[in-house]
Amino acid sequence: MFRNNYDNDAVTFSPQGRIFQVEYAMEAVKQGSVVLGLISKTHVVLCALKRNAEELSSYQKKIIPIDSHMGVALAGLSSDGRVLCNFMKTQCLSSRFQYGRALAIERITDRIGAKAQDNTQNYGKRPYGVGLLVAGVDGDGPHLFEFMPSGMTQEMVACAIGGRSQMARTYLERHLDEFERASREELIMHGLRALKESLSQEKELNVENTSVAVVGWDEDTGKTEPLKLYDGPEVGPLLEAGGDGEGEGGAQGEGMEVDS
Repeated sequence: MFRNNYDNDAVTFSPQGRIFQVEYAMEAVKQGSVVLGLISKTHVVLCALKRNAEELSSYQKKIIPIDSHMGVALAGLSSDGRVLCNFMKTQCLSSRFQYGRALAIERITDRIGAKAQDNTQNYGKRPYGVGLLVAGVDGDGPHLFEFMPSGMTQEMVACAIGGRSQMARTYLERHLDEFERASREELIMHGLRALKESLSQEKELNVENTSVAVVGWDEDTGKTEPLKLYDGPEVGPLLEAGGDGEGEGGAQGEGMEVDS
């Protein structure tokens, strides 16, 4: 992309009807490490590939719990993602305090979409440089939503965003028909296999660079299964069950740009 007279702010359209600041924010999402989500009749799974800035630094968190029934995976600028996640946590707490119930997944997604879109209509603001996958369960069952910097939100059956996500999307499209009837364990395995597709040949999934989150409900009782985040050593058994990764002694993170 090259600088032009229409990219100085996020409120000016180009003659072609484009808002370049939004497109630049979309590029920030593409620079982030891949995150993906997939959904069955009873569960939603989020999988994320973490990065570290250098050998001496820790891996950045890519999946953030929002409430007991909801979590978010982010790709792009982590600082922008934290702002949106804190907003979502506040909205969820407010719903429980005022109405005594959990906030619906579609409603909270619409709110962050409106918040992001507002930045494209007010001079002096910029779009959020982060993409989110919002996974959760409510009275209507499990849901997976995609959020992009333009403020666009849409419900998905499966989705992958971030750098090298096209290979993961190809896997998800190829196995799409299997997801609806998949069990909790099968859905996690599909997520890890799709995540592995996005890696370069010399890299492997391991307990350091992989995060998984699962949330769902029991069809018989109608009770919600709280969000469970697998991070660090907890991911090891999942990787071994899927025949992927290198366990505790796995390879270090990819030598690419980090989600900063």
